[in-house]
Amino acid sequence: MSKLLDKPLKTFTLYALFILACSIPAYYLVVDYIWLNELDEHNEIIRTRMEQGLNDIDIDEQTLAQTLNVWNNVQPGTTIAPALPNDVREDSIYTASKLNIYSDDGEIDRFRGLQTYLNIYGRPYKLTIETNVEEVDETLFAIALITFLFFGFLVLGFILLNRRISGQVWLPFKKTLDKLKDFDLNKQSEVVFDKTDIEEFEELQTVLKQLIQNNASVYLRQKQFSENASHELQTPLALLKSKLDMMLQDDTLSEAQYEKISSLNLPLSRVSRINKNLLLLAKLENQQFDESFPIDLGALIDETTSLLADQAEARDISTVLKIDHQTMVTGNKYLVEIMLTNLLVNAIRHNVSGGAVAIDLTDRVLTISNSGSKPLKEERLFQRFGNASPDNPSSGLGLSIVREICQRYNWKIRYDFKDGLHTFSATF
Repeated sequence: MSKLLDKPLKTFTLYALFILACSIPAYYLVVDYIWLNELDEHNEIIRTRMEQGLNDIDIDEQTLAQTLNVWNNVQPGTTIAPALPNDVREDSIYTASKLNIYSDDGEIDRFRGLQTYLNIYGRPYKLTIETNVEEVDETLFAIALITFLFFGFLVLGFILLNRRISGQVWLPFKKTLDKLKDFDLNKQSEVVFDKTDIEEFEELQTVLKQLIQNNASVYLRQKQFSENASHELQTPLALLKSKLDMMLQDDTLSEAQYEKISSLNLPLSRVSRINKNLLLLAKLENQQFDESFPIDLGALIDETTSLLADQAEARDISTVLKIDHQTMVTGNKYLVEIMLTNLLVNAIRHNVSGGAVAIDLTDRVLTISNSGSKPLKEERLFQRFGNASPDNPSSGLGLSIVREICQRYNWKIRYDFKDGLHTFSATF
């Protein structure tokens, strides 16, 4: 996964590469245009100097012919010869590619030429000047080499500047992110963000403050409602339980009446259990279990499995223990016992008839596995009132309580399903 600032860096780098690559032919055309203009000016200077120089010396026609012949033989790229008056034309500037007779390897070179007419002693002479132009491939190679060299420096500068800018500009964002990571909704602590002079980050912090305050307020009201409702329900549920017990002891009840009243005990017990779990969750969130002592986890597992032995036997479920009795944890014994009970009850409930429950305890990990036919819904597994399996409906609070207890002591709880086994692992 790439960082945010690396996204535009890649785009900028590709854009810079495209622009610099396109600039190579542009540089070549500009340099070639300047070079040709300089050669045209050079050729024109030669023409002017030759015409003035030859007209300034006083020589006869025969000597002039000999001088021009010597000039044509010793001066490369320049020829001058007599012309008829009718042959005089306007100056011609051209570019030609031909064999360079002065090159040992027989290269085809490019030449810039000037064809003009001189007036020497009142007679016309045709002058042709051809000057070698810089090689095309050499020019392109030099421009490309320099361009890509500077592109390398450009990319290196982008990377260094990007790192430096990201370290300075994004520092307020990182601090804000750290504050959010440390925020705990259960503690209802106020989040104080550092001041920043960046408008976008300041706006982000303002929105986050409002969001946290609104969520904290809603969460607090919901928690208070849950706690108050559970407390208020406790007394009427106890009264209903007591009334039902008294009615069941009435000898005047018929068998049909007795069965109807008895059938009310099951939903009433379920409601009472949900109410107790909600109260427990409220106490956990309010940090009402502060006492922590060393706990012999192996001995506590033995006690819990003994208490639940009847439920396992009723479904013909065997229990296999592999316990390190030297394992000690620090916590509230009541909460750890509830965690173990909920995990074991879950292993029995989501088991198959005639299945097995395996409990493995090492110095750092508790693993509880049970046989099953299909995996539980992980997205609903630790949610309150989230039923992870339609085949075994429950209140959906047991595993939520397990998660709250593990979070309280910074333990990690995870679920896996593999080879027909449900596995819950708690790492201390």
